Amino acid sequence: MMVETDNDVVIRSATTSDAAAIARVHVTSWKSAYSHVLPASYLDSLDVAERAERWETILTSGRGTTIVAEADGRTLGFASYGPSRDEDAEDGCLELYAIYLDPEAWGRGVARDLMRTVLADVSPTVRMTLWVLNENARAHHFYRRHGFQPDGIERIEDIDDVPVTEIRFLRAAER
Repeated sequence: MMVETDNDVVIRSATTSDAAAIARVHVTSWKSAYSHVLPASYLDSLDVAERAERWETILTSGRGTTIVAEADGRTLGFASYGPSRDEDAEDGCLELYAIYLDPEAWGRGVARDLMRTVLADVSPTVRMTLWVLNENARAHHFYRRHGFQPDGIERIEDIDDVPVTEIRFLRAAER
């Protein structure tokens, strides 16, 4: 898969050689996006090398799809999706596992391009879910603009002894 966007960003399928760049974006994004929610000590402990090993495992597992957005040879963001991991998921339901951008790419349309690429790859007849922190109003707005709505399901995750509420969003299948 390779898509060129209007803003000189190329979106393509990720390979194992992208693991370190994806990890850098993942960690950098978390540190910026969640600084008001999670303890600084936890965010400071996020390790790019450790996360790169996890991404290498994910990318070699063959489970799901991961795409990257890049411009000028630099990874600006990524999205990862595949079969839903929710215990109440219907057969065939997909989940957007992650969509993150380097904070320097925020507001440039890269997330929109990644989401449009994901949704172009997923039949509109397929249900798709995602989980987002309750406190992430910017993400809530973004997901709503792309056809996702909260479905009333919440969960509490413990991150470094801090309980955080995640809300599930759903893009209903067209009939």
